[in-house]
Amino acid sequence: MKQISVINSIEVPEGYENEALKIRDAYIAYFKSKPGFVSSTFYRAINANNKFNYVNIVVWDSYESFESVVNSGFENTAGLNEDNRKVLGKGFPPPIKVSPGQFEIIRND
Repeated sequence: MKQISVINSIEVPEGYENEALKIRDAYIAYFKSKPGFVSSTFYRAINANNKFNYVNIVVWDSYESFESVVNSGFENTAGLNEDNRKVLGKGFPPPIKVSPGQFEIIRND
């Protein structure tokens, strides 16, 4: 099995930082209860000119583990999984914008 990283680049407008943190923390608590969750790291930009002022990286032990958590989220526009949780970056309300992506490590120097 090959670990994958789900990297969410997040645009959080001024005044929505606490809401974004609460939502992120609730999702990480949920992910921690699922098999295959490895870790999560949350970053805040130190440069005010960044389009994305937050980045959340969630590591899963395999694509299969990740897929089992988001499962039906791939199949509907709301991004709801079998636990009725919004996944695929859709758990944050507007005006917070999330650009999700899934990546595998190809080099680790």
